[in-house]
Amino acid sequence: MAGLEFGHHLGLPQALSALPLTPLTPGYTRLVATQHAAGLRHMGELFAPGPGTAPGTPPGLRVLDGVFVPLGPRGRRRVDQALLADLGRGTGPRATLANDLAALHRSDPQALRRVLLYQLIGLLQDHPNGHHPDTARALGIHADESAGLAAAARTRPVLDKAQRTAAESLADAWAEHRLRRVRKLLERLPTTGRDPALDALRTTLARRLGHADAVLDAARAAERSGDTEAATEEYLRTLRLAADDRKALFSLVRIHRPRHDDRAERLRCALRPESAALAWDAAEPGVVWRILRLRRTGRGSTEVREVRQVSAGATGTGGVCGTEDRAIPLGSMVRYVALPLREGRVDGVPLVARELPLTPEADGLTLTDGRERIDGTWRTPPGATEVTVEHTGPDGPTGALPCDRDRFAATGLPPGPHRFRVVCHYRTPEGQVVASPGVEAARTVHRWPDPVRTLTATAEGETIRFAWTGGGGGGGAEDGVPEEPTDVRLVCWPGEAPAPGTELATDGLPEPLPWPRPHDGEPVLCPPPGTHAEVAAVAVLGERAVAGPAVTVEAPVPVTGLSLRRQADGQVQVVLDWPEGTGLLTVSWTESGGHRGEQAVAAHQYRRQGLRLPVGRGGVRVRAVPAPRVSGSVVALPSAAETELPPDASVAYRLVPAPRRMLRRGKPLIRVTLSAPDSSPTSSSEENEPRLPEQLPEFVCVARSGTLRPRGPADGTTVLRIAGAELLELRTVEHELDSAPCPVPYTLRGFLLGAHAMSVRLEEPSPATLVVR
Repeated sequence: MAGLEFGHHLGLPQALSALPLTPLTPGYTRLVATQHAAGLRHMGELFAPGPGTAPGTPPGLRVLDGVFVPLGPRGRRRVDQALLADLGRGTGPRATLANDLAALHRSDPQALRRVLLYQLIGLLQDHPNGHHPDTARALGIHADESAGLAAAARTRPVLDKAQRTAAESLADAWAEHRLRRVRKLLERLPTTGRDPALDALRTTLARRLGHADAVLDAARAAERSGDTEAATEEYLRTLRLAADDRKALFSLVRIHRPRHDDRAERLRCALRPESAALAWDAAEPGVVWRILRLRRTGRGSTEVREVRQVSAGATGTGGVCGTEDRAIPLGSMVRYVALPLREGRVDGVPLVARELPLTPEADGLTLTDGRERIDGTWRTPPGATEVTVEHTGPDGPTGALPCDRDRFAATGLPPGPHRFRVVCHYRTPEGQVVASPGVEAARTVHRWPDPVRTLTATAEGETIRFAWTGGGGGGGAEDGVPEEPTDVRLVCWPGEAPAPGTELATDGLPEPLPWPRPHDGEPVLCPPPGTHAEVAAVAVLGERAVAGPAVTVEAPVPVTGLSLRRQADGQVQVVLDWPEGTGLLTVSWTESGGHRGEQAVAAHQYRRQGLRLPVGRGGVRVRAVPAPRVSGSVVALPSAAETELPPDASVAYRLVPAPRRMLRRGKPLIRVTLSAPDSSPTSSSEENEPRLPEQLPEFVCVARSGTLRPRGPADGTTVLRIAGAELLELRTVEHELDSAPCPVPYTLRGFLLGAHAMSVRLEEPSPATLVVR
């Protein structure tokens, strides 16, 4: 019917009667990706008039009898190489698309028109109003051709998604000589429609497939007759005709696969945690190697996947090529094949590798033994779904061990050799679970000493006695060798002490404490003055040790230079040499009356204001010891610094004027009195009570002429001498001056002499009262 057939309304007998079902353009998928990146609905929008187009230029692209763009009010210009070159200047997706179309135009001038018709018809068929000419004009088509293009969309069969995929990948499969693939794609497309190019492709494909089948039959006949060389040549001819002929490929693999007695493998494969590494010798230049992966599926068939194509010498040195397959189907049994290609066709015998199970093993399996325990760590391949550990002890297999994804801990193990096998499990693409062969490692569990459970320390004067529980040995023998005895070693860790129960190597332990041991064979040590240490017990058995508990031990520096000085206000000043490194002293005292006191004195306090004790006139005994640095530590106290101060004894003397007798005056007297506080009855029996010295100093009184006082006991005439014992017994002694010892006026003065003169205070009266006239 006139006007309903594509191009008929133009009045041309053969005008565009072909309706393309496929673009038949190699690399079409890449062209479409670039088109979408440029934001174009179809490739014809690349030629839409730009901002510099002359006014009055009618819009619209012509595609029915060639691709034309508007030129002037009524002119048009064919899209040619020059126009595409102009559009390809610059950068961006539009320039890239123009350059790709220019390359396509050079190889096939009709390809652009075919691609445009395929895209425009598809857009109209997808549009709800695609049968209307206005829809074609909205896509940028010239008004004169919009009706014809809409009629073409109604006439050509509509392709579903699978058919469009087949139509758009058909040219690539044909260019790669994959005839079996081309036949499958053509079977998906409708057989109706007017596409002469597609009909010609079907005819050519049938002829080539017939030739390839005949060559394949000849190859099979040669193989059955035992002529493997002729069979190989015929199979290679089949692959040159049909590069995806699975029967020819599998036959070549069967003929040239490595034998068990082959030492050198031409295609070498190594399984890595996330890939399969391939290497082969390929010194001949100009060859492209197509790497194929053959996989056995769960349905009994063989899946063929192309990994990639590698140019000889592009990835290796010294004539060695190499590549990796990073998309390995884990859990599968595969075989890799390297096909040499020249100009896209097989050109030589393929290299066939041995079958390779894609079950990567755990990497870096490391075992560490401990006390009745072995720990294992490894690196699990990323694709493993599960990891299991099998254990074999000295008495045989014990079964599976619980484990994490990258570690396990086997406890309660008897001494002896133990073997572990780590197996990785994988899920195949068909859902089956496959296990790897597993990696094995062995480790021996040795006997360890029992740990020290408790450690105590007791101060015994300047020594510390240690005692502990636990620390026994493993007992028995290992491999017939008698076990060494267990030793408990007392050590001080240089840094932070390990937690009790930590397993250690003997060669990493500190040396035993070098403190003196007063009694051989006993755990009694004498820490040096100034010690403040954490003493830990370690159980040692041969090369192995177990850390135990610790106690804090201190040995303060002793106090020296302790002395007491009585002050006028009744207090006693304590003087001492502060021990280095000591922060606190405990000062205790006992008074004559039995009263006891204690005071903590800090170093800064003593240095700033000294130390005074409110003990009165009585005697006092003072004791000073360093206080421990840490509460709860065991302190080996040095000999305590101790001294005493007797009661505040004093000797007073005075001149007593002579009494007047009748008509004359009597002789003057010198009265000497010993004063001291009375001892408390409740404490008089205390052995350690401070008392008066048993030997008092001697009292001497001298006279000197004049009113100046004598300067010393030898500066004048001795008029009185009282022994200390007499004064202690009598307490008060009076002496009458019989005659003038020297010319009057003269002055008297008393002195205390002897070893104990400093322990008794001398109370002197006013010098004016001691002048005799």
